[in-house]
Amino acid sequence: MEFKDRLKQARTKKGLSQSDLAKTICVHVTNISRYERGENRPASEVLTKLANALGTTVDFLISGSLNDLAEIQIADKELLSQFKRAEHLPQEKKRLVKEFLESFLITNELQQKLAIK
Repeated sequence: MEFKDRLKQARTKKGLSQSDLAKTICVHVTNISRYERGENRPASEVLTKLANALGTTVDFLISGSLNDLAEIQIADKELLSQFKRAEHLPQEKKRLVKEFLESFLITNELQQKLAIK
């Protein structure tokens, strides 16, 4: 994925139009459009404003660092730390962790559905 794609993805995930984002960071909407089409790249100052407005990092927008994206997406830092530790487990143990987590999530979803009725 390229910068233009990550920018658009971050903007749409945040629920912002190009116009909204442009107003937020004080640039003209055509600049945002050009960035997302890959015609222009923002100056470093604008790039920092984009990252801040989108709740991401400059590193993620430029290079797509998955570690940065995970830190942005997972607000619970203890949970993120546990995921990072689990990443170093042998494959079989990782599979067990994933199965346990999936079972727990399904059980929780079912309990919520039953509580609504």
